[in-house]
Amino acid sequence: MATTTQAQPILSALPPASGRAGFGGTLASEFTKIRSVRSTYWTLLVLLVVSVGIGAAITGGTAASWSHMAPSDRASFDPTQASVAGLFYLGQLVIVVFGAMTLTAEYSTGMIRTSLTAMPRRTVVYAAKATIFAIVALVVTFVAAFISFFLGQLLLSSTHDTATLSQPNVLRAVVGSALYVTLCGLFAFAVGAIVRHTAGTITAVIGVLFVVPILAHLLPQSWYQDVDRWLPDAAGRALSVTVGPPPGHLFSAWNQFAVFAVYTAVLLVVGAVLFLKRDA
Repeated sequence: MATTTQAQPILSALPPASGRAGFGGTLASEFTKIRSVRSTYWTLLVLLVVSVGIGAAITGGTAASWSHMAPSDRASFDPTQASVAGLFYLGQLVIVVFGAMTLTAEYSTGMIRTSLTAMPRRTVVYAAKATIFAIVALVVTFVAAFISFFLGQLLLSSTHDTATLSQPNVLRAVVGSALYVTLCGLFAFAVGAIVRHTAGTITAVIGVLFVVPILAHLLPQSWYQDVDRWLPDAAGRALSVTVGPPPGHLFSAWNQFAVFAVYTAVLLVVGAVLFLKRDA
């Protein structure tokens, strides 16, 4: 009686795993993650529309009423600051929401556990998220700042009171506005790492950037001037002024920006430590 035998397939051994998952791969993963979410595109589109639209409305309205403005108002008008006002005042609000959601959204959905399973090195995950957010925010805010500036100067051309990038402090104001708004987003990202709740993060950051400066005005003038230079929003105000000297109680523009940068750096470090220590 003949018997048949089946040849067993020979399984090839897989190569042993080598090396460690790197920062570059995590960056690529975080970029894929952030661009695959529809809310990212809507948020950045709102940032562009608000920044450019508000700046155009301010400069266009100023040009329409220029002949009726008092000579003192014309002399103190800052065409650069007016053109980027939308980015400075409302753009930072949009970027705060974007920065907060970059990390807190994963906590609310539980996706953070999947991310940390795929990449157990938490410092790499945290640094990659912050880096990708900063790059995306910086690109969009720079585009918004320069479009707002050039469109604003075009709308102001009939007034013959326009600015060019070669004039003193103008380029600083345009670039500084983009850097300041990006830093607002990183500030929100760091607070999000500490709070781990989207609504709580947005509330806290808006309180610091918008509400506290308003309340500071209620202080006696001498106290206000001492406090104001240490408020985060003073960086944006110092950077955006191109006509006349900035308020005398503030530091110089870039030193004022450095104050806010130090606050943000400290919060990012605190957020990183808590990200390492706490459970997902």
